[in-house]
Amino acid sequence: QVQLVESGGGLVQPGGSLRLSCAVSRSIFSINDMGWYRQAPGKDRELVAAISSGSTTNYAGSVKGRFTITRDNAKNTVYLQMNSLKLDDTAVYYCFADYNYVRNWGQGTQVTVSS
Repeated sequence: QVQLVESGGGLVQPGGSLRLSCAVSRSIFSINDMGWYRQAPGKDRELVAAISSGSTTNYAGSVKGRFTITRDNAKNTVYLQMNSLKLDDTAVYYCFADYNYVRNWGQGTQVTVSS
């Protein structure tokens, strides 16, 4: 299995930016899909963005054009650059990594967008 550690969450004003990082405990060359989900209070967990081992990306419609997911194989890290943040982006963001047909999860990092 793999361990995932997220960082970079925090409080930001509407229109601001944050970059989330997810550090992986093993080489991500051997990991297939990676990405981010989020869960707001009272709502289901939803996929935000995903990136394949071949760097094909997929985004939720609500974040397309504002968020960018990248993976750095040399640093075993996946990033989520979030720009033009909105109040509705407030949620706990969870990193995931698919390895050996198992989806592994991080502990989550809180993102709060508030004026």
